[in-house]
Parts: sequence; C-alpha cells; structure tokens
Amino acid sequence: MSGSTGVRGTPHEIALLADGPRAAVVVAVVALHLRGAVEAGAPGTIRAVDGEAGRALPPLPPPGPFLEQGEPVPAGMRAPYLESAVYHCLEEPSGIRELLRHPDVRWAVAGVRVGLAEAGMLRYPLLLGPTTAARRRLRVLRTAFPLPASRRGLPDDDKLLAVALHGEAALRVLVPRFALRAGLTERVSLRDKRLLRHSPRGSTYGGSGGHLYCGGGGGGGGGSD
Repeated sequence: MSGSTGVRGTPHEIALLADGPRAAVVVAVVALHLRGAVEAGAPGTIRAVDGEAGRALPPLPPPGPFLEQGEPVPAGMRAPYLESAVYHCLEEPSGIRELLRHPDVRWAVAGVRVGLAEAGMLRYPLLLGPTTAARRRLRVLRTAFPLPASRRGLPDDDKLLAVALHGEAALRVLVPRFALRAGLTERVSLRDKRLLRHSPRGSTYGGSGGHLYCGGGGGGGGGSD
C-alpha cells in the first residue's frame, strides 16, 4: 500500500461510509490499540490501558447543552472525540456491541455522520446511506489502496486506512491476535478461510459464520499485535 498522506477524510469517516457505525468504532479501537491505549481483555472484550496514550486524548464536552442540543462538533475533533469516547467507555472491559450502545460513543459517531452529511457524502437530513459520490470515492480508494499482504513496515496511518477500506480482511492481516481476542473478528473454519480468499473486499465487517478458528493470518509482520 502506498502512503495514505493526502487522502481526504479520516479512516473513521471512511469506515463509516464503507460499513457504518460499527466499522467507525472498530477503527477507533484499532487506533487506540496501535498507540497502546487499549488491549484485549477477557475473550470478546477490550479494556483501557492506564498510560500516557490514554491521558493524551481530549476530554469529552461535559454533559449539558453541548451534547443534549446537538451542538456541531468541530471538524478537527470528530475522530479524537470518537477515540476518547471509546477509551473512556473501556475503563470497564466491554465488547464492541456494548460500545456501540453507549451514549457517549453514539454521540461521537453522530458527529462523524453529520460531518459526512455536510460534505455531501451521506444523504441529509435522514443520513440513510452514502451518496453516489461517496460510493464512487470508496471504489477509487479501494483501487488505490488495496488490501496489504503484510503488516511489515506499514505505518499506523496506512494500517488504519486499510482497516477502514477492507474491514475484517485487513484486521486478519494487520492485528490478527488482538482482533480475534477482542471480538472484532470471528473464528473461522478451514472451509471459511478458503471462502474468504475469494470474497469481495467491500462490506467486510459482517460476520463470517465460522466454527473453529485455524490461525489468525497476519502476513509477515514480526512481533505481537
């Protein structure tokens, strides 16, 4: 994958366009994991790590008019607020489903959605789905940034872009052990692994319906994830 510098939009926004709120939250979780702010907890859960990476996140606006009246989120804060909401919700280990239901995370995702609608990427005001321009943009990005074969030497920004564009397939290459233990990917059988090789790369955050896990993938990158 060539460098992602100059790509319009954050990986969180691209993921939301590609596969919806869950995908955007997954990108936020992976971003935090790559910086050492979260780790896998008990099987199927994620937990915050008390450290510098977590303390560097911006505090969310206090409860009150800002949140209740839907004040617009500054463009440059949409992704940081989403990551901050996810991090602080993980002070108690949670699964991805619990994260998606938390009011702070829902508010932060809504901020990303509104920004995309204002940019003409989501149909507004109902926000029912990506516009034709957004779908075209995703096709161009998936062509320009194909699924990486390995995590070796890949910058974190490119890893996040790959997860945004290619979903579960990228998680299995780039952060296979973390994604499996955290419940971001499902266990798959050997038969399902053969099917995954030939599956389309769009809409890849859905379940695989597998049975027995037979390895995490992950290409040639060294070290743990």
